Amino acid sequence: MTEFEGVFPALAQALTKRGYTELTPVQQAMLAPEITDADTLVSAQTGSGKTVAFGMAIAPTLLGDAERFTYAEAPTALIVAPTRELALQVKREFEWLYQMTGVSMASCVGGMDMRTERQALQRGAHIVVGTPGRLRDHIERGSFNTKALKAVVLDEADEMLDLGFRDDLEYILDSSPKDRRTLMFSATVPRSIETLAKRFQRNAVRIATTTAQSQHLDIDYRGLTVAPNDRDNAIINVLRYYDAKNALVFCATRLTVKHMTSRLANRGFSVVALSGELSQNERTHALQAMRDGRARVCVATDVAARGIDLPNLELVIHADIPKSPETLLHRSGRTGRAGRKGVCTLIVPHNWRRRTERLLSSAKIEATWAKPPSAEDIQIRDHERLLSDPMLSEPLSDLEKTFAEELLARHSVENIAAAFIRQHFAGQAAPEELLDVAQSDSRGDSDAAPHARQREDFKESVWFSLSVGRDQNAEPRWLLPMLCRAGHITKNDIGAIRIQGRISYFELTPGSVDQFLTALGAGGKIEENINVKRLDGPPSMIEDRSDGPEKGNFKKRKSFSSDKPRGRRDSKPERNFQEPDIAPDGEKLDWKKSEDKKPEWKKPAGKKPEGRKPDGKPQDGKSPWGKSDKKPTGKKFSPNRGKADGKPGSKPGGKPGKLSLSGSAPLKRKKPKKS
Repeated sequence: MTEFEGVFPALAQALTKRGYTELTPVQQAMLAPEITDADTLVSAQTGSGKTVAFGMAIAPTLLGDAERFTYAEAPTALIVAPTRELALQVKREFEWLYQMTGVSMASCVGGMDMRTERQALQRGAHIVVGTPGRLRDHIERGSFNTKALKAVVLDEADEMLDLGFRDDLEYILDSSPKDRRTLMFSATVPRSIETLAKRFQRNAVRIATTTAQSQHLDIDYRGLTVAPNDRDNAIINVLRYYDAKNALVFCATRLTVKHMTSRLANRGFSVVALSGELSQNERTHALQAMRDGRARVCVATDVAARGIDLPNLELVIHADIPKSPETLLHRSGRTGRAGRKGVCTLIVPHNWRRRTERLLSSAKIEATWAKPPSAEDIQIRDHERLLSDPMLSEPLSDLEKTFAEELLARHSVENIAAAFIRQHFAGQAAPEELLDVAQSDSRGDSDAAPHARQREDFKESVWFSLSVGRDQNAEPRWLLPMLCRAGHITKNDIGAIRIQGRISYFELTPGSVDQFLTALGAGGKIEENINVKRLDGPPSMIEDRSDGPEKGNFKKRKSFSSDKPRGRRDSKPERNFQEPDIAPDGEKLDWKKSEDKKPEWKKPAGKKPEGRKPDGKPQDGKSPWGKSDKKPTGKKFSPNRGKADGKPGSKPGGKPGKLSLSGSAPLKRKKPKKS
């Protein structure tokens, strides 16, 4: 009997060798006797040890009474993961967990060489780990034989459905044997997961280990309020203060990842990036650099970091506030895994304080609110770490003792200590000076500048214009932080913000103008497409739409005089009825103005109208129908005359007839004469 009761013997030895002393709740639940060889639907939190849990659960199904695997012509187990990083992570976990069973592993993930994967499958793999799309490709091409599968595990099933892999999952499960074990693991169990479980599982046992209390016990959440333009400096100070072995900085976009990676690299941090635009090889090298200590900071987007596991990850920083509680929990769950402690910090602009509190409340998280570490806080923390460094208390070797005596003979104790201190802090980035955010302002949630109240600072304010307005969806809530970041100013330096159609105005305190212009530089642009221009005085707020954004102040529109009818257009000339015009038959007509102001038609002199008059009456006893001598039959001519179905050339009876071009009789085709 091993210390891990119920665990397969070979796996129990691997756990002991790995340093495990106890199992997590989800791991214990998967060892219950009633779920042996049964399908399961498990909801467990991120970082709860799910990989080891389903690894232990399927071992009896795969090995039976044997202690080691024998050669397999086809795989006996399949683990499906949503991303390449998570699939490769599961493979690494299984390699040490099953190392004493003689297992052969193979991975099938997108971005890797498909020929290499095919060769690994042909050599005889017992367990296959892959992503849905690549696994389906191998099945369709015949390189992956699923007929011998005894167990299929869907890891992070909810994320796979969110990423649009439903069709691939259904295809993989349909191609697997019907008597297989199907284990589904998911952080949440929405209706889509229940539907998938009912279709592909048989009497599944439901296991729920996620609780509102235990989900966040190992993570210390901290909300740090900053000025909108101080985000990067606050992140640098947080990294310096905690000095974590591994830190993960989450950004919302790839562009922000590039910016933050460049900024941290310039400040001396060993940093790597992880975003969707990188190749699989680049992403693999970035994660390996974090694991072996060559890099300590990883800047990533949500999708790129989905499912990754860094054993030494002690700090998670939210550079951009998550949009949903699920995203917040997913990001934060990268740390505090498997019983390890972690710190999660949210860099919150002071005008986002209340909405961030609502986000934390929705996720059932209680955070400690404070300011980011200052330069003095970091200096004190550095001194504490240096004084408690174990290297200072280790015994000296004979060689070290001899060299220390030589140093003391040549230099004073103070000089040696100073040199040691300088050498210790030489490779570390200097702390940043942060803007002071008043606590009264940090509680606010207004996105607009405080232009509603008059302040003494804006008596001699300076006005600027921006080449963006209401037509470009400009709003104070994104103009204000943009101005603060670009101009290195704070919210208190900005007064009124007035938005027009294609231009916007804002005022600054006199003391912040020089700093603002210096930060913008000679180009006077923000984000490469918004021009900033200093005005001579307050702008006029009546728009002239003919002026573009570069015109400066809008001109005032002329008002209407009281003695003129509103809406009268003087530039339009009155109509002269004596001018020639065009008659209905194309002839020029003369118009004369009658006494009742109504125009009447007058035929031109010396011309005789042909056919009928404009009123349609016949003249001089002649037929108004042109040259035809036949009198009208009383029916007006129409191109559709005689049709019954709305098509030309139909007789009233519905039978096709011949179209009459003259309006009186159908045309007759002459018969050719016989020769």
